[in-house]
Amino acid sequence: MPETTQKAPMPPAILLRYQSYTLPAAIAVLVIFHGVGFWGLLFSNNPGYFQELTPLNLLLTNLLLFSFHRQWNGAFILFAVVVAAVGFLAEVVGVHTGLLFGNYTYGAALGLKLWNVPLLIGLNWLMLVYVTGHLVNLTKLHWLLKAILGAMLMVLLDFFIEPVAMKYDFWSWQGNTIPFSNYAGWMALAFLLQVYFQQASFRKQNKLSAYVYAVQLLFFIGLYLFL
Repeated sequence: MPETTQKAPMPPAILLRYQSYTLPAAIAVLVIFHGVGFWGLLFSNNPGYFQELTPLNLLLTNLLLFSFHRQWNGAFILFAVVVAAVGFLAEVVGVHTGLLFGNYTYGAALGLKLWNVPLLIGLNWLMLVYVTGHLVNLTKLHWLLKAILGAMLMVLLDFFIEPVAMKYDFWSWQGNTIPFSNYAGWMALAFLLQVYFQQASFRKQNKLSAYVYAVQLLFFIGLYLFL
């Protein structure tokens, strides 16, 4: 005889109870993965192994981050595609011409490349624009000032990333010197993408954004201090 009874829908209170754990769980995963990577790069007997895990860490961070995004409308999808594509193509121009940022080449640590640029670089630009855009939206500044502040937060993070990247084979600069043009180029491109973020018509509320930026900043500051 076929089963005729139906399971009762889960009470909203239980759903809300479990939903309240998602943010702490995501933060814990972020901290653990970055903490393990930090320990592995600095204190393990095989830092090369942890360098190879960098693409996985970046993919996981983005998966967690965008799982908290709540409006996947056309405007957001267009924003994500455009920012990732612009970031990637800017790096292609930079690597092949020395324009925008200076003379640099990518190493092997960031994974599969196209035109000598890791494919994950576009995703990294998207992540940074997105999280810093959300951070500055916590202020009540005019949208143009928010775009400037968001770009400055991106450059701040890049300041600590650059020397770490050279040590761990993310990329290398000609003459082992980070040029001022790198930061100027980052500021200019980041500002344009931040303007796009501010003007794009999608919901700009993501509870994990601030934590992603904070974990990334602390991770690279920690590695920077051990150079």
